[in-house]
Amino acid sequence: MDNKFQNRYRISPARLQNWDYRHAGTYFITICTKGKKYFFGEIKSDGMHLSQTGILADVFWHEIKNHTKEIELGEFIVMPNHIHGILFIFNKIENNSTVETKHALSLPSKDFQTIGQKRFQNMGKNSVSSIIASYKSAVTRHAHRLGFEMEWQPGFYDHIIRDENEYCKIGDYILNNPQYWKDDKYFDCSNNSK
Repeated sequence: MDNKFQNRYRISPARLQNWDYRHAGTYFITICTKGKKYFFGEIKSDGMHLSQTGILADVFWHEIKNHTKEIELGEFIVMPNHIHGILFIFNKIENNSTVETKHALSLPSKDFQTIGQKRFQNMGKNSVSSIIASYKSAVTRHAHRLGFEMEWQPGFYDHIIRDENEYCKIGDYILNNPQYWKDDKYFDCSNNSK
């Protein structure tokens, strides 16, 4: 199978192909704004000062646990052009559960498909993707309703946290992110205005 788009770009899947993102796990999530624009506020004196859109991003993240079963929230921060957060998912998924089609046409069955290949057929209730899609949608919808400019970059980044040591490092990184903003890969001093 050729993984090129319009014969030019190789498109690699962002998700781990042998993992079902509905399974119990601890997930480190990063979501960026489109063009990495500073929609959410600015860093002043090593602290994040939220814009009105940033307040929405903060409030709706904390609302996730009120709309999704078997989930807890870990460390979280809104930065000028992205958010970092940790999700704990406690879903118990049976290995031979039925595949339902969500948000896509059914694809013909094949002899063998990885979990990642089946993902477009089965977005999955309470999957990381469905949770993040709902979050992004809520922030965008309410920002636009209030007349605020807001656009997300398509997709998001995730990392499955595998042990307590890794969790502590990532948690510290999230909480201390404003102090190291000028060294952050998402920092762009030319992009600090919308």
